[in-house]
Amino acid sequence: MAGDGKNWEGLLKWSLSQSDGTRPPRDLSEEDKKWLMEAMQSQTVDVIKRMKEITLVMQTPEQVLVSQGVTSADIEDMLDELQEHVESIDMANDLHSIGGLVPLLGWLKNSNAGIRAKAAEVVTTIVQNNPKSQQLVMEANGLEPLLSNFSLDPDVTVRTKSLGAISSLIRNNKPGIAAFRLANGYASLRDALGSESVRFQSKALNLLHYLLQANTSDRNVVTELGFPRLMMHLASSEDANVREAALRGLFELTKDRPTQNSETDSATTPTPSSEDDEKLKQILQNRIDNIATMSPDDLGAAREERQLVDSVWRACYNEPSALHEKGLVVLPGDDGELPPDVTGKLFEPPLRAWASNPTESVGRSGSGEDEKKKSPLLLGPGPGPS
Repeated sequence: MAGDGKNWEGLLKWSLSQSDGTRPPRDLSEEDKKWLMEAMQSQTVDVIKRMKEITLVMQTPEQVLVSQGVTSADIEDMLDELQEHVESIDMANDLHSIGGLVPLLGWLKNSNAGIRAKAAEVVTTIVQNNPKSQQLVMEANGLEPLLSNFSLDPDVTVRTKSLGAISSLIRNNKPGIAAFRLANGYASLRDALGSESVRFQSKALNLLHYLLQANTSDRNVVTELGFPRLMMHLASSEDANVREAALRGLFELTKDRPTQNSETDSATTPTPSSEDDEKLKQILQNRIDNIATMSPDDLGAAREERQLVDSVWRACYNEPSALHEKGLVVLPGDDGELPPDVTGKLFEPPLRAWASNPTESVGRSGSGEDEKKKSPLLLGPGPGPS
């Protein structure tokens, strides 16, 4: 805001001089008050006014913007600014009131991949831990273009950003989860796991883990769609985040599977074939062998992977893994033996964690019996024979 006639640096120096402890406080003169207010107001952005201006641009047809010399970089910068404004939940909800939400969703279909990706980022910020905006986006059919971009966009960044927006939109949102399932969302997640982008794979695995926690009846669905084999493959990924996310998914599928002495409801806990079981055992053994050769620093960084490998082994074979025998499951300084619940951390936005519902975990766990009574939805065909 340089050049606007206000002396911001002078205001700072004046403020410091009035509070340096060398003189007693004094009342401001009317002239000083007027100068102080003008200086402060010059640095204040009218957020609503600015969001209305951005909305006007978003409502302008793309060809008109091009004819007026507006570039895609200009639009992405403007969306960056809008994203900063809607970090506030109140501002996020006000975007709909001033008519900006629908045109923003329209930009998910823009011809420029950078604009599509940035629009998805803004949607992510708007709906994070914000039930009202989640509902508004659902009512505006915002899930449809996000699912389309997630599943079909030729640009992997657009697909990844759209998946992030979907994850935030359907979190703790039962209508959103239902719509995702009915739109063959699981089939699209399966396709995402075959991507070469580790970031895309990781986001897909994280959403899958959350959905399995929220809907235990979907274990059969993901098994029929071939997820276990994909996750077994990704458990050997060179990327640590992908490995851990794959192990979390495998643990979610296997932690309640029946053993010889158990009476677990097999309707929601599918049992793998002996071939898959042997393959999983070999993969886990390979990870155990790799972990056993790690340096102390690498062992510390692999804390969650160590615990997840042991937990999956225990769930599948009803005995501790070799990591336990080697004393590598819990090291000095580790907090506990079982893997932590990381789903909340992965989906919590940095500026809105305080707004999350403290009773949400109770709601999820309390719905387990109801979920078991429902027949699982078969969403799309399973994978062909390998």
